[in-house]
Amino acid sequence: MDASRQLSDFRVLVMDMDSTLITIECIDEIADMQGLKTEVAAITEAAMRGELDFRESLIRRVALLKGLDASALHQVFEERLRLSPGADSLLQGIKAAGLRSVLVSGGFTYFTDRLKTLLALDTTRANLLEVVDGKLTGHVIGHIIDAEAKLQTVVDECTALGTSSSAAIVIGDGANDLAMMSVAGLSVAFRAKPVVQAKAHVTLNYAGLDGVLNLFR
Repeated sequence: MDASRQLSDFRVLVMDMDSTLITIECIDEIADMQGLKTEVAAITEAAMRGELDFRESLIRRVALLKGLDASALHQVFEERLRLSPGADSLLQGIKAAGLRSVLVSGGFTYFTDRLKTLLALDTTRANLLEVVDGKLTGHVIGHIIDAEAKLQTVVDECTALGTSSSAAIVIGDGANDLAMMSVAGLSVAFRAKPVVQAKAHVTLNYAGLDGVLNLFR
């Protein structure tokens, strides 16, 4: 990134959700309701390190949730989901500078939709879990939000604003975020896996998300 750039030079902030905007991996916590957290979390970790294809890993993990009462999603949101340190301050700062806020996740719309309302985000994209008769079927409905879909989200958002992806700040933590981070004007690895830290413009291992704002002061 050009060190002379100001926050106002950017047009959009694109963030990952799990272990980035929030402190948990939602699918791991949902799996905990099935007594399968250890098994699912191991797949999640391998995918985030880039050792497994994300799409296939998501299909495998969601399949393990089959039969779980959909009320588990509400329980995870209310009892376990917490914003990462500095999230509120970051969002206030980017909004004050006129940037659009985008949350794109390989997680689930149940959580992104609620975070959109809670944090007044401009737009969100995530995977839709299929629910029949109040229970998870073990399937995702529609196109899976994978690395390519995340990348396309950044491109589409910038195109809609009449600019290039160099006007995007992108924050992520796992291998699934690398593609969208690669086209950003500023890529930030937030408490990220080593493969992500190695390729990001900036790494934040100890600061909160609002540490991004300090890059422009």
